[in-house]
Amino acid sequence: MELRRRLRLLSVTVAATPLVLVGCTADHLPGVRQANAAPPQLTVTPGDRSRDVPISAEVGTAVTGGKITAVRLTDDKGAQVPAEPREDGSSWVPTRPLQNSRTYTAEVTATGDRGRTTTRKTTFTTMARSDKPTITSVLNVDGNQTYGTAMPVVVTFDPPIPKEARADVQRRLFVKTDPPQPGTWSWVADGKQVEYRAPDFWKPGTRISVRSALEGLPIGKDAFGDVDRAASAKVGRQVSLDIDNATKQMSVYRDGKLLRKIPVSLGKPSTPTSSGSMVIMQKFEYTTFDTRGDPMGGYVVDVEDAQRLTNGGEFIHAAPWSEGDQGNTNVSHGCTNVSNANADWLMGITQVGDLVTVKGTEVTLDQGNGWTAWNVGWDEFAKGSALPVPAGLKPTVTATPHPGVEAGGSAPAPARSRSGG
Repeated sequence: MELRRRLRLLSVTVAATPLVLVGCTADHLPGVRQANAAPPQLTVTPGDRSRDVPISAEVGTAVTGGKITAVRLTDDKGAQVPAEPREDGSSWVPTRPLQNSRTYTAEVTATGDRGRTTTRKTTFTTMARSDKPTITSVLNVDGNQTYGTAMPVVVTFDPPIPKEARADVQRRLFVKTDPPQPGTWSWVADGKQVEYRAPDFWKPGTRISVRSALEGLPIGKDAFGDVDRAASAKVGRQVSLDIDNATKQMSVYRDGKLLRKIPVSLGKPSTPTSSGSMVIMQKFEYTTFDTRGDPMGGYVVDVEDAQRLTNGGEFIHAAPWSEGDQGNTNVSHGCTNVSNANADWLMGITQVGDLVTVKGTEVTLDQGNGWTAWNVGWDEFAKGSALPVPAGLKPTVTATPHPGVEAGGSAPAPARSRSGG
């Protein structure tokens, strides 16, 4: 009797055990985890019913426990406004400026890892057109053009951007490249100019898309950005010019191969040429130099095949009057003089955005006197950013004998660099 009673108790215990196990693992059954999982937490800006919102507004999104899976922005007529996400996912940026005194609705959905969703909707009204002054901006990239591999993206401002406003402005400057080749913006000290480049030269064939999305952006307390500008361009072959004052020679390279050596006459001691790394900014078959406002004394002269290197007026150009001095004596007002034949040949070889390096002259190039992004090394350039620069963004090549040796290679050590005729 006692033995049979113990066996019955044992069988009851064994039979009950699977029921306990099933109870412990019930959350693995379909639908149970989803029912118990918390939905993602989502915050959207501008806040609901916000008024006087700048037309540069973005749809800000902050999510915990999930990711943004849908954003829809519509105006007060029901039309959808296209927008693109920032790389860090912090906001969605309308692809064109919003309009003044209009109402917009943003509907954002976030989805958690277990499939639960949260949707937030916010409606806001933009500010009326302001009578505050605008800051003029100029973008150096034109659409459907082909540029050299050293072409920086440059935005200039009038009046200059104060330090405290530079981060906000920089966040509204966008560059995309195909293939991807990330870089950073760097401000010239006076705030008149900000330049963008990658650690290495652009690879030939790269497509560059730029947007300076500044229209309606509050800049400081008393001004707004002027115009939203955008352009797409292509990078062409690699061409670079090396000018050595010691030899009075220009070496012209294409894709790392020396094409020609050209005798030059640089700036005389009273008006020396700048030493440094600069970029061809403009090309003119014919132009007129008029320096009559120069306190050092001015002149007016017509020139052919002129290529601008600095804002201050340094060019490479044809100078038949100095052909006897080219290769041995500096007689110019700061420009690089070459013969008619060589100037004509250069115009067919170079592109806006090609690197020109001058060394051995009496003065150095001032940052911001032209497109000077390559006149300093990468570490120094990155220090000029008003926003954090990714730590891993570095040149792939630490020392290149010449920028034309490898397409897409890094810059040589910058020379230390100055205007003319």
